[in-house]
Amino acid sequence: MIILYIFAAMMAFSILILGHEFGHFIMAKANGVKVEEFSLGMGPKLFGIKGKETEYLIKLLPIGGYVKMLGEEGESNDEKAFSSKSPKQKLSIVAAGPIMNLILACVFLIILASINGKLVPVISSFSLNSPAKQAGIMIGDRILKINDKSINSWEQCVQEISKSKGNDIKIDVYRKGDIKSLIVKPKFVKEENRYIIGVYPMRQKYGIIQLIKQGISETWNMIKMIFASFGWLFTGKAKLADVGGPVSIIRLSVKTASMGIPALLYFTAFLSVNLGILNIIPFPALDGGWITLLLVEIITGKKFDENKVGTINYIGFMILMTIMVLVTIKDIVKPLKF
Repeated sequence: MIILYIFAAMMAFSILILGHEFGHFIMAKANGVKVEEFSLGMGPKLFGIKGKETEYLIKLLPIGGYVKMLGEEGESNDEKAFSSKSPKQKLSIVAAGPIMNLILACVFLIILASINGKLVPVISSFSLNSPAKQAGIMIGDRILKINDKSINSWEQCVQEISKSKGNDIKIDVYRKGDIKSLIVKPKFVKEENRYIIGVYPMRQKYGIIQLIKQGISETWNMIKMIFASFGWLFTGKAKLADVGGPVSIIRLSVKTASMGIPALLYFTAFLSVNLGILNIIPFPALDGGWITLLLVEIITGKKFDENKVGTINYIGFMILMTIMVLVTIKDIVKPLKF
């Protein structure tokens, strides 16, 4: 079974890399740029397929991928060269990778929402010794208000119950055409560290528009969460030792895969957002380095020396590879637990 989990984790990680590089690839083609190589993985070549003008490669180390474009690392007079395109065309090609990762995350979260459905404040069942059941609430009741505050979602319902601190609460429910008011005393559950009334919500399917909105909303929440984590690093609330590389990602992915498809979908979406955000950091060799240079070029109208940019990106790439190796060694030294 562990082999199946590892395979699922590797597939999820590969999809994210493929999606990112496909974003670059498709926009390069749309702008008439010749793509010389499209690679999944880094290091020694395992095998490849030669297309009309692009060689599609699978490489040994599953720690990334790349799209190699003509004229990407220096000047070229070829009309199909990356360097011969306008700054706006270049920007569209470079930005397509991170954007594709955000789109992928949104798609994964839409699929997840379609599987899980939406929790609504309608009672589907009770827990053992449920205070709500003892108070007269029945299966099928829809919670309308708690302490006269309108309830529009299950999350809102949970929040209002938690606020009670164990005091009696008035719950208005809709039942077969009537509205009934009942008094319920929440109980504290130590394992969950919160007050509950012992009810489970009903799940409803999202409509197409609702699914799209949910996917976008969850993606945006993940983006905010990642930026907040950057703040934790700078303020010392998180440590650099907590940062992991590909080995940690695969380890966590395998563990998540063992928890089922919904958990793996959520984790993959979170990784995709991470990949998209990290790639816009303004560092040489990352998409963010290119984006910064191109924005400056568009604003000032001054063209950078392509050969110098290529050299800077090469140095940046070597620094990134060194960091990657060090982080990977740190990850391997940790005991591998699945």
